[in-house]
Amino acid sequence: MSTDALRMLLAQAINAGGIPETYDGEVWDTEKLQQDFEVQGFAAPFVVVRRKSDDQRGTLTFVHAPRVYFDFTPV
Repeated sequence: MSTDALRMLLAQAINAGGIPETYDGEVWDTEKLQQDFEVQGFAAPFVVVRRKSDDQRGTLTFVHAPRVYFDFTPV
């Protein structure tokens, strides 16, 4: 299975179920995301970002509706 196909399956699962109940980290709405990060690219369900506070690059996972971002992972 291709990476694109796997991403699409993951996006469908996340959008159907929302943020996992076991997730207890920070969650950003679009306004807060723009304050804290520079968006460098989207590849649903992920967004590649640069954290403004320390220039750390990483990824966030997002849910389409309501649009929220979570699970910052440095790369």
